[in-house]
Amino acid sequence: MRETLGSPPDLATPEGARTVMRRFAVRPVKRFGQHFLVSRRALDQIVAAAALSAADTVLEVGAGLGTLSQALASAAGRVTAVEIDRRLLPVLTETLGAYPTVRIVGGDMLALPAEDLFGGPRGAPRKVVANLPYNIATPVLIRLLDPTLRVVRIIVTVQREVADRITARPGTSAYGRLSIAVQFRGGASVVGRIPRGAFLPPPDVDSAIVCILPSPKPAVAVPDEAEFFRIVAAGFGQRRKMLQGALSHGLGLPADSVASACAASGVDASARAERVDLTGFAALAHALHPLLRERFPEPPRGRGV
Repeated sequence: MRETLGSPPDLATPEGARTVMRRFAVRPVKRFGQHFLVSRRALDQIVAAAALSAADTVLEVGAGLGTLSQALASAAGRVTAVEIDRRLLPVLTETLGAYPTVRIVGGDMLALPAEDLFGGPRGAPRKVVANLPYNIATPVLIRLLDPTLRVVRIIVTVQREVADRITARPGTSAYGRLSIAVQFRGGASVVGRIPRGAFLPPPDVDSAIVCILPSPKPAVAVPDEAEFFRIVAAGFGQRRKMLQGALSHGLGLPADSVASACAASGVDASARAERVDLTGFAALAHALHPLLRERFPEPPRGRGV
């Protein structure tokens, strides 16, 4: 027999979250990376960073108990709350029952068709606001940055290490494929810090709120986007190697051809990938394009890292 909720509990508190979890006999599942937000202060930070209006249509990934969903529904025009854990769908039906502008979608964000991700009128500003499950943060971000989704603002809470990677600059240990993928699509900044105690159960690390402002056009021009990311992946595939060796190995090209392409693009072949900025990788993409087209006549498919 389920516990009676009585008056609606405040989900942004440990006590309120536990009340709902007991009522529905649910526990956080590690494989889903579940850490439920139970801090009003952190919740207010996230919503403020989203700069929402009644015109906005919002996507939330990993709705959990509905804590953030409720706050989003109070500030935005439409909200799509995606949740992969089927056990939590009855929870969301109850905690979001008073919010008719919220649409609950059960499924995997990485597998759902694009048309399921956003509701609201055609042309409405699209935003993403989410406490991203730690185990899928990177692939979810890559999908959200797809320009065909037309997202204008992304506010995500991620573990601090991921936030560092997203915003890293060349020459730092955190700089890598994710840094370039995000910077290729738009600008990113850390707009807040959240202690581990703001979640139930507390994760092993602190978190950060990241704001990404996608651009309709890439930050740099490249001959082929998928090919560009293949070059980036090859460069960082063996971080300890010099760029010439890493690209030669990762792309299956002769070392002397890679050296010539580096020279033509003004990139130091003896540098490591972490020293090459976005403009440098774009220049390499132009220089390597003829060689890769000769080796791979069929263009590679897909986008992102």
